Amino acid sequence: MSEQRRPLVTHIYTADPSAHVFDGKIYIYPSHDIEHTGKDSMEGDEYAMEDYHVLSMDSPEADCVDNGEALHMRDVKWVSKQMWAPDLAYSDGAYHLIFPARDKEGIFRIGAAHSDSPVGPFKADDDYIQGTCSIDPCVFVDDDGKVYVYYGGLWGGQLEKWRTGKFDPEGKEPADDEPALTPFCARLNSGCTELVTKPINVRILDENGNDIIKSDEDRRYFEGPWVHKYNGKYYLSYSTGTTHYLVYAISDSPMGPFTYGGRIMEPVLGWTTHHSIVEYEGKWYIFYHDSELSGGKNHLRNVKYTELHYDPDGSIVTIDPYK
Repeated sequence: MSEQRRPLVTHIYTADPSAHVFDGKIYIYPSHDIEHTGKDSMEGDEYAMEDYHVLSMDSPEADCVDNGEALHMRDVKWVSKQMWAPDLAYSDGAYHLIFPARDKEGIFRIGAAHSDSPVGPFKADDDYIQGTCSIDPCVFVDDDGKVYVYYGGLWGGQLEKWRTGKFDPEGKEPADDEPALTPFCARLNSGCTELVTKPINVRILDENGNDIIKSDEDRRYFEGPWVHKYNGKYYLSYSTGTTHYLVYAISDSPMGPFTYGGRIMEPVLGWTTHHSIVEYEGKWYIFYHDSELSGGKNHLRNVKYTELHYDPDGSIVTIDPYK
């Protein structure tokens, strides 16, 4: 197996890696899986994360370093539990850690914490970003400096409970023949403290220009959005959840609509798949996780990475994570 496809760190469990390059160095912002005695559930109770560590690598060939605890939920006033998959943006001269967690009422929201250093420590805002909900924020800073945030995940992530614009604890997914739910997208201010546009649901279309429907579980959106730019096109990639694929769609605009493009990665060991894509010195890499380190336990995962390749037409070459 390629050295790239081994766990980056083995002293803690890490998942949901968001990778970025700052000043020639790779920084990875994962969630931190912990051991516990709770049971698995459709609501994700087994994912009991409480804090964030920042990992870093001087280059893709270098050893990975754990820079220690960067933020803990005890230091976030609005959080009750479950600090899940984060992301980070550099904007307005600072580093902004954008993260989901349950508020005091048990509703997932998106919060922000800030630092002068890419490894923290981060100081959290007193309240979550108003108007946000659900999980898995991805923050994309475009070439013009505009900051976009994408977020949303089904089931434990509560996305289906927001179909009316308000939180409905009994909210359900659409019918099988209806358009699948998709992530929210909005613009953030440069300080990453508030939304400056109303969130919209990004449209994900099939090859005929129709919305991908809920029953199309090989292609429909489930969780884990990531946006990157390649050759002037915007790529929205995400997890299909139940079928365990990483797939992508392409647009001329950061807010879509996006047209389905194909599969990035075949299923990994463990239920969830969550990733990020980053360029380093002219090569592209995908950071992802599986459950190899824990012997297949869904809630105890480890971050890996491997090189990602494009065909001349801009399509992504599908990766088998174990070859």
